[in-house]
Amino acid sequence: MAIRILVIDDEEDLCEILQFNLEGEGYEVDVAYSAEEALKKNIKSYQLILLDVMMGKISGFKLAKIIRQEMKLTVPILFITAKDGEDNTLTGFSLGADDYIAKPFAIKEVIARVRAVIHRSGIKTGHPGKKIKTMGLELDTERKRLTIGDRIINLSKKEFEILHLLMDNKERIFSRDEILDRIWSYDVVVNHRTVDVHITRLRKKLGEHGKMICSRPGYGYYFDIN
Repeated sequence: MAIRILVIDDEEDLCEILQFNLEGEGYEVDVAYSAEEALKKNIKSYQLILLDVMMGKISGFKLAKIIRQEMKLTVPILFITAKDGEDNTLTGFSLGADDYIAKPFAIKEVIARVRAVIHRSGIKTGHPGKKIKTMGLELDTERKRLTIGDRIINLSKKEFEILHLLMDNKERIFSRDEILDRIWSYDVVVNHRTVDVHITRLRKKLGEHGKMICSRPGYGYYFDIN
């Protein structure tokens, strides 16, 4: 079972970048654009939290205090913030932070720190390998590349993410709402038709392999290898 990570930051573009790259490492990632939104989630179901300090009404420091003191959770917290002064760093650690990284940062550094926190915390990784292979398809989650035989298939970012989701959870049916939530998160301008359009394009690019992306009327989409 993949390690679940919750990214909490009011910068939507940054959340998307972190989610895409962390999922490429095999983690299961959800995002929240505010502390208030995060508190509506089942926080205890996550094994790691990436938390921005400077947010709206409830700051990252205040949310960390709620998680530690009110909710009594020991889930590792890695602060990500533009505030990198000594006082802020000390405040973060006093609230139970497991690490602290300042913006701007390199994605490789974030991934390295995430791995380090997971290792120190004794969390069993259990996330899938870098390549998912089935029926002539090879999805390289590190290089973000799909190959069929010796051909590289050019996919858009969303097409790649949809295929990764379906191939990594073979025969599990995902509703359009689930796909929207996982791939587009809380982008309110996206509707169910957008999912259908991306699935249609993906099937076309996969050629004869496109039939493995199946739909069950009234339920959603799944990847069938039978």
